[in-house]
Amino acid sequence: MIPVGDVPTETTTVVRVESDDGTEELMLHRTDGTVHAWLNACQHFTHIPIDKGDGAVMRDGEFICQNHGAYFEAASGRCTFGPCEGAYLESVDVTVEDGTVYLTDERYVYIGPGPIERDPTDLGSTSNVEF
Repeated sequence: MIPVGDVPTETTTVVRVESDDGTEELMLHRTDGTVHAWLNACQHFTHIPIDKGDGAVMRDGEFICQNHGAYFEAASGRCTFGPCEGAYLESVDVTVEDGTVYLTDERYVYIGPGPIERDPTDLGSTSNVEF
């Protein structure tokens, strides 16, 4: 799927996968030599990606959702702060063999590196402010 050296420790990288629900993104991160894979979806509003395509914002070992400030532990996926506190990112099974990360979760099929193409002319709101 991807060389383990291409999986960052200070941010994330995204790959595309196919599932019964269609094309989705996985967010990959390396912590203490272990590669973790999560669906690239905040648990507050699951249509919002945490990694917008250029690496997730991180602080003190946690991913930050830029839309509403939720924090997720990089090693466990647990939300430690924000509107979805206590929720977990959905983990996806991967393994590392001979320096390469492989997708082992039978729910998904690897498509390729990089984010899903989004329409740059779509000016819909990304703030998701609740009233």
